[in-house]
Amino acid sequence: MAEGKHAGVTYTSVDVAYFEQRALKRHARVWSLWALGVGAVISGHFSGWNLGIASGGWGGMFIAAVIIAVMYLGLTFSIAEMSPALPHTGAAYSFARTTMGPWGGFITGLCENVEYVVTPAVVVSFIGSYLGSIFGTPTGFQPVYWIFGYIVFVGLNIVGVELSFRVTLVVTLAALACLVAFWVSAIPVADFSRWALNIGVGPDGAAVELPNGGGPFLPFGIGGALAALPFAVWLFLAIEQLPLAAEESVDPKTDMPKGIMLGMATLIVSAFMILWLNSSVANGSFGLSTSLEPLLDGFKAIYGDGLAKLLAGVAVIGLIASFHTIIYAQGRQIYSLSRAGYFPRGLSVTHGGRKTPHVAMVAGAVVGLAIMLAIWFALGAEAGAAAIGGTLLNMAVFGAMLSYVMQALSFILMRRNMPHIERPYKSPFGIPGAVLTIVIALVTIGYQLSDPVYRNGVIGVAIWFAVGIAYFAAYGRHKLVLSPEEEFALSKGRAEYKSY
Repeated sequence: MAEGKHAGVTYTSVDVAYFEQRALKRHARVWSLWALGVGAVISGHFSGWNLGIASGGWGGMFIAAVIIAVMYLGLTFSIAEMSPALPHTGAAYSFARTTMGPWGGFITGLCENVEYVVTPAVVVSFIGSYLGSIFGTPTGFQPVYWIFGYIVFVGLNIVGVELSFRVTLVVTLAALACLVAFWVSAIPVADFSRWALNIGVGPDGAAVELPNGGGPFLPFGIGGALAALPFAVWLFLAIEQLPLAAEESVDPKTDMPKGIMLGMATLIVSAFMILWLNSSVANGSFGLSTSLEPLLDGFKAIYGDGLAKLLAGVAVIGLIASFHTIIYAQGRQIYSLSRAGYFPRGLSVTHGGRKTPHVAMVAGAVVGLAIMLAIWFALGAEAGAAAIGGTLLNMAVFGAMLSYVMQALSFILMRRNMPHIERPYKSPFGIPGAVLTIVIALVTIGYQLSDPVYRNGVIGVAIWFAVGIAYFAAYGRHKLVLSPEEEFALSKGRAEYKSY
């Protein structure tokens, strides 16, 4: 096979059979893409976001949610412009590869890889926790739920893209129906001042419960609002995965921007409805600030404990929606980096008849599950569960923030250096929106680093990066393949720079 060198990497030519073994099947339309984006995020509206109330009170969490929503609008508008201009499965890696070269593409892909391998592990641990409460199983039974969850949903994603998108649409609609049912139930009994503002500050500076509510909007000041930023991310985390479906979308140049924008609009409405109403019923912000099951607690406050198991089953639907859709994203993200040679090429082989990246999905699931089991058995059940729900979650958020910085930077570079590239859609926010995304993401990272719990996640990401970069520097960069992303970057991308 012929080889060629470029920018410190080596490309190896492959025959047609290489890409035939890695073919995907087009199926997705606008509503499938909408469901994929919303479904990936929706579990964050069931649990996780509420922990930010402990840092900022209700008002601080509200301000943090507004700031993070602005960041995601800047990001998604930028992605909506880049994805139809660069309609490849590589998504974030593809954007950065075109504008920043092979190393920039690989580092961006590695950031997303952390997010998409670790996030399903966190979500399936939440699923296991809910199922344990429903069926009354002992804590030691949790790994069985995790293994079962991975087998079922990796299997559904392998069966075929048509089934995968149908399941995604059904579980996403079901999860939204659960949230709407809660909003309708909560509105008649909501008492915002009594419950949402029931946090005050004690003599030692710690949060205290105000029995009659009526507390300050910002009990911990604007600093508390900024400290809540990492938790507000959970309300929108993973919407950016949509471009990974570009090569399975029937018309990515038209449908991808519509799917992203519709998804973001849905999530903004849902995020602020749940923030308002979940905090405005009995137990209120003080109780929610430490709850692992805030939506379930909200249902209990309205209907009592008698329906607890049924309500827990309802809450699982949202977690299942996110788990299923992020498994999809995980497989496509690993597939794209493998097809181009950044990861071992064997990971990108697709199923002969179903044309799904089964090897990539299984590999990602095995890594995520192995990390969970290693933590579980090394630390013990209780400490292991806390580490999985804390450290791993923080790793996912940290990896995501870094990838957002790189994607926004890719957008800026594309706007400036490739002015003639075909853009079926243009971001109304333009470069200022991308700059704002970078600033907010960096501030969020700063507050992550200030939290000792988050620092453990950062260390985990650093180890992940060290292993990945060492592999690429020593081996991967000499085995690259002219996949669609690489072909575009070396031909059209170079031509754009010349014309400019």
